[in-house]
Amino acid sequence: MSRIVNTGQTPAKRRHAHRRSCAEVLRLLAEKRLTDHFDAEAKDMVAFLVFNLRGIYQTIDESAHAWDEKNYWKKAEALRERWRWSRTAARELEALVLDDDWDAIPIQLIGLTERFQDVTVRSITRNADWWCGALRALRREAEA
Repeated sequence: MSRIVNTGQTPAKRRHAHRRSCAEVLRLLAEKRLTDHFDAEAKDMVAFLVFNLRGIYQTIDESAHAWDEKNYWKKAEALRERWRWSRTAARELEALVLDDDWDAIPIQLIGLTERFQDVTVRSITRNADWWCGALRALRREAEA
């Protein structure tokens, strides 16, 4: 019997997808004039960003867990430390969204853009279907 190789969704592939989503949403948010107010779509986009930042750290934790199982704990901790910013950014952004502190969010978004500069966005592949209802889902999750 031959060995089965899983070629499906690896943590690295999912992480790349989350990073791509973040880069596209940040680009779209940068094109909007957010100095006046956040419209409903922009609020959904920020909530969508929270979910993707969480997803990035989740994939890192999965990868680090694999290193932990092989007793490469130094490598696992270095990986977690290098990507800890994603979990922190998700928590900070989530707190601002749930407190309806929309005036402080643009500063957070500017800080996030440098984390995604290496992601090349030639064309936008995500549309409103991706983030529609994300704010409602985030608030519902916080209530539970």
